[in-house]
Amino acid sequence: MIRVIKAELRKLRRPTLFLGTMGAAFFFSGLFTALIYLLIDSPNGNSDRGRRVGRELLALAGGSTYGFATVGSLLGIIALCIFAAQTAQEYTYGTLRNLLVRQSGRIRLLLGKHIAMSMFAIVMVLLSAILSVGTSVALSGRAKVSTDLWFTANGWSSIGHTVLNVSIAVIGFGTIGMALGLLLRSPISAISIGVLWILIIENLLGAVKASTLQWMPGSQLQTISQGGTVDISYSHAMQVGGAYVIAATVVASILFSRRDVAN
Repeated sequence: MIRVIKAELRKLRRPTLFLGTMGAAFFFSGLFTALIYLLIDSPNGNSDRGRRVGRELLALAGGSTYGFATVGSLLGIIALCIFAAQTAQEYTYGTLRNLLVRQSGRIRLLLGKHIAMSMFAIVMVLLSAILSVGTSVALSGRAKVSTDLWFTANGWSSIGHTVLNVSIAVIGFGTIGMALGLLLRSPISAISIGVLWILIIENLLGAVKASTLQWMPGSQLQTISQGGTVDISYSHAMQVGGAYVIAATVVASILFSRRDVAN
């Protein structure tokens, strides 16, 4: 198991993959956080879907992480792409047979790869959190937002809870991406279907009937990253989102353990 994790981490730390992924995560984290403060007086809103986030809300103990929680779903989509690509490309390149020669236990191989990619995702979350909170501090003066409560005991607790929630959501997105990679065995197909569903299909269904978002996987994981919303409670999102992740894991594990490894 340890050797599988080390081997997967060796792949994930390639400069093109590591720097490209972190660059995308930093861009979205910095951009979304900055817009909240730069557009704080905009009549068109300064958050997702035109919502307005005022100074009173940002001045609360959890105000420093508001932008980071908002960008959690985008970090999840990045994780979905990484998990899907790293899994499916083993079929595309034909390297899975060689891996199974060294590690014949398929479930152990699968678990080791998942642990390594989850570690990679957590590093991405932690670095993005540092950047987002730093951006909030840097722009709070310009936006005239009080930071007195941000780094109190309650403030640090809020930061910890937000990082934990975003990490759970990101790993959930990644697990679904890994399942898609195992099911479709093609990086392009797995990434396309995953991103298409989360960014387009779920939003279209939500626009037609808002109640459908209470049962969509992407919506649940996004709610988890935000610690719950007005429309969907945190406990509901954990239950429904967890059910999707568990179902995807079980189906993918059964297929991976029984199907031929050829693409």
